Amino acid sequence: MSEDFQTLIDEVSALLGTPATLENRDFELIAFGAHESAGDDAELVMDPVRTRSIMQRRSTAAVRAWFERFGITRAAGPVRIPPDPAAGVVKGRICLPVRHGGVVYGYVWLLDDGSRPLEDPRLREAMATAARIGALLAGQARTGARLGGLLRAALAGPRQGREAATAELRAELGSAADAPMALLAVGPWRVEDPRAGNGRAAGGRRRAAVAEPGRAGGDSPAATPAAVPNVPVLTVLDAEEAGRQAPRGPALAALVRLRAAGSLEPAVAAAHRLLRAGPTGGPTGGGPTGGGPTGGGPTGGGPTGGGPTGGGPTGGGPTGGGERGPLCVGVSAPRSGLVELDAAWYEAQAALRAAHAERRLAPIATWPGLGPYRLLSALPAGVAVDPAVRRLLEPAHREMARTAEVFLDLAGQAGRTAAELGIHRQTLYYRLSRVEQLTGLDLADGESRLLLHMALKAARL
Repeated sequence: MSEDFQTLIDEVSALLGTPATLENRDFELIAFGAHESAGDDAELVMDPVRTRSIMQRRSTAAVRAWFERFGITRAAGPVRIPPDPAAGVVKGRICLPVRHGGVVYGYVWLLDDGSRPLEDPRLREAMATAARIGALLAGQARTGARLGGLLRAALAGPRQGREAATAELRAELGSAADAPMALLAVGPWRVEDPRAGNGRAAGGRRRAAVAEPGRAGGDSPAATPAAVPNVPVLTVLDAEEAGRQAPRGPALAALVRLRAAGSLEPAVAAAHRLLRAGPTGGPTGGGPTGGGPTGGGPTGGGPTGGGPTGGGPTGGGPTGGGERGPLCVGVSAPRSGLVELDAAWYEAQAALRAAHAERRLAPIATWPGLGPYRLLSALPAGVAVDPAVRRLLEPAHREMARTAEVFLDLAGQAGRTAAELGIHRQTLYYRLSRVEQLTGLDLADGESRLLLHMALKAARL
């Protein structure tokens, strides 16, 4: 009978008589063990920090940094971490590093009242169990790396080999390959740590500094396939591999299983998880109070996006769409299994590009919800601005460009436009006349309005 993480963590809890929690090396919750206690021990079991770790299923970067300063990434044996209420650590911890082949793959966390000596023979037994957990995690990492390589080859490898890579990926996934699927594009998937993802691509070409989930020995704050429900495979493509549709920088590609062919709900849920786990996602805070083994406060995740705060009728105008800083996600339309991977990747990248361009679509944009950007995304990245709007898009005329876009977004309704912009109608009419002067277009003409509207939207891309 094959072992599983829950069985092993329950074994540790029973052996030591205290609740145990298993997290991967990126502080994503994998399993937690229950333990019946009475009297004073109940306070340890109900530690609010542990509760938040279980509920939120991950830790912030600040939590991770705080615990790693105790040397847990290098330790080969148990590490005692004392309580520090000022830092939000109410209860002490004993950390059992989960290692395999000299690589740390995760941590077993034990609530600690300080009474157990680190030389306790039961801790040695627990470390042996941690080694078995490490072997399982290492196997998952190897599988994830192999599947990720196949997905990368299917999406961005030499065209003559993509069909074979897709067939091999289908064989590896087995019956799961026939389920409804969607592709996610997450970007820019970049890490600042130059040690992460610094391998070379085929032919000796240097790969971008990226975090590749599931890569053995990786040192990046990225989710792994086991940590993201319904995601059997993901991989990182550098900017060149990602193709012309991608925003600047590398992109993460994730294949998501859907419950039904018409519902993208699991894909959107996976997108939220990846935003929180991504190299630029999630709040960092000022101390280890954001969940995981130390708890305290929501983990947040990535850009908040959404809502009427940017692009479109309420945004900052088309000239602000070139910024590529925040992490965003593009979601393809549903597909049946692995058919049309190329088309799904195009849609996911186009949606990602639109999420960066139009803040009201951020941080997660779906291909079915792109509206006019489904057409505009066919334009190659960096396409020249239409001559009609070139002067309008100059920095000196930013206000005029925004006025024109809001006016067109609101179907040319002057009253709504003036209210949205917070200006008098006469001011609006003056600005629209200036727009006509700057563009040479007649805003009373339908085709001129269409050209101006599409040109302003395209400028965001």
